[in-house]
Amino acid sequence: MNNTEREFSMQERLTMPVPKFFKKVRSIGLVLGAVGGAILGAPIVLPASIITLAGYLVTAGLVSSALSSVAVRQDR
Repeated sequence: MNNTEREFSMQERLTMPVPKFFKKVRSIGLVLGAVGGAILGAPIVLPASIITLAGYLVTAGLVSSALSSVAVRQDR
């Protein structure tokens, strides 16, 4: 880490501007999580492979959304 970089607290990171790419990643992650949640919450019987895939979608969506939310844009 050089002298121009500093470490930010989690609260600072969540309130700082997010780069455009990570905004798109966050949106895609939220959609994946919502689709997976809708499949898991469906009131019909689905094959086990579909249920497993839905669980993976929820996990991938939550992780990508959380990680992209803490990415910050540093203007130089």
